[in-house]
Amino acid sequence: MLFPTVTFAIFFMVVLPVNWLLIRRQTRTQWKLFMLAASYYFYAYWNVRFVFLLMASTLFNQLLGTAIHRNRNETQRRVLLTIAVVGNLGILGYFKYYDFFVSSFQNMLDSVGVAISPSIISITLPVGISFFTFQALSYVIDIYRRQLEPTSLIDFAVYESFFPHIVAGPIVRAAEFLPQLKERHDPRRIDASKAFFLIFLGLFKKVVIANYLATEIVDRVFANPARHSALESLVAIYGYAVQIYCDFSGYTDMAIGLALLLGFRFPQNFDAPYTSENLQDFWRRWHMTLSRWLRDYLYIPLGGNRGSQLFTYRNLMLTMLLGGLWHGAAWTFVVWGGLHGFYLCAEHYRHGLRERRRLPELRDTPLRRGLRRFVTFQLVCLAWVFFRSESLDKAFELLGRLGPGNWFESSPDLKFTIILAIALGIGAQYVPKEAMGRAMAAFSRLSPVTQGVVLGFALLVTNTLGPRGVAPFIYFQF
Repeated sequence: MLFPTVTFAIFFMVVLPVNWLLIRRQTRTQWKLFMLAASYYFYAYWNVRFVFLLMASTLFNQLLGTAIHRNRNETQRRVLLTIAVVGNLGILGYFKYYDFFVSSFQNMLDSVGVAISPSIISITLPVGISFFTFQALSYVIDIYRRQLEPTSLIDFAVYESFFPHIVAGPIVRAAEFLPQLKERHDPRRIDASKAFFLIFLGLFKKVVIANYLATEIVDRVFANPARHSALESLVAIYGYAVQIYCDFSGYTDMAIGLALLLGFRFPQNFDAPYTSENLQDFWRRWHMTLSRWLRDYLYIPLGGNRGSQLFTYRNLMLTMLLGGLWHGAAWTFVVWGGLHGFYLCAEHYRHGLRERRRLPELRDTPLRRGLRRFVTFQLVCLAWVFFRSESLDKAFELLGRLGPGNWFESSPDLKFTIILAIALGIGAQYVPKEAMGRAMAAFSRLSPVTQGVVLGFALLVTNTLGPRGVAPFIYFQF
């Protein structure tokens, strides 16, 4: 069940009032059972069989987390942690990477003249398995590190299955979510105007900008680069950079807003990533909950930057390669992760070289900041080409269209509205946070009737600009 649909709107209209009816009671067992049932229904709407996988993950990690907490023998605790990590990654690997690794192994043997016919089966990928697996892993690892105590089974089940974040994040850690189950929730203290603002903003990003760019330029060019000019190819690359940002950040904006209406706070997941002045800053702003997860549970345990430069480069590259593979089972994602790993290694080398030579920092000017942002954005877009392409051949074919001989070809697919959507998607990230905060605060001070009028007009505009299918969703949701 996806957020911008009529089905979800009806679902949420039922869940929201029952949520506040039950959560205010002194004992919250009924609320937890209701929220668990609602989340399982939400998850089962596409394929009911995968609810049993979610239940198994919950029982498996709760059992091992409790066992690790109670055990005082460090060797046994490490063994239990290893079982938890291998079990979680094993399930994730089977569903997400089995066919990828088997077919890659077959292709490798074919290249040296060894013909085999391994059993390749079509495995349906459970929605959100990467997100709830990473959340479960963080729960068990934090218990092992003695940073968290295990909670009750029902609390952990609610945390792992909570429907606002199970499909596309953000990755909410147990230490961020579980304490909120014990807080006193009052609907009068909920910043509903902020929640509706975020939901509308996310809806606009996803339905108007992301979907428009996908259908009008990105899908066409990436599907068949040879049929498009250099200018169309370049605009498609920039268009995809905006599309994936608006798609992903828009969905998580809606998730954060929906959770807020239910009384729960989620961490921010995007912070104007295309204003970054270097790649390290980009990863502090892009998919922030995943970046922190990779840092805390992969990069630092590998050794981080403690050691020689080569050791640090290895850790950076491994982290980004695995981060790329986490996004999907294809070599294009591995190359995407490898490029970002190379970028980060190059920045680390440059910074270390300046320190060793004791070179003074150049005076910061608007021109230099603008140049750094421009270069960073080009590097990010280069990596996005591999992330979006169906294969490595398609990626190199698209990049090849940027050669000097293709710039004089006609570009019939280019429209002013495409350029406008790209400019809006990037330019909006340069709006100061203070201005956005003031706009949100001003909206919250309006009377409920005025808020309704403003939202109604904004949603009318969204409906006019977006696909027709959003109209019923807007009506039911607001």
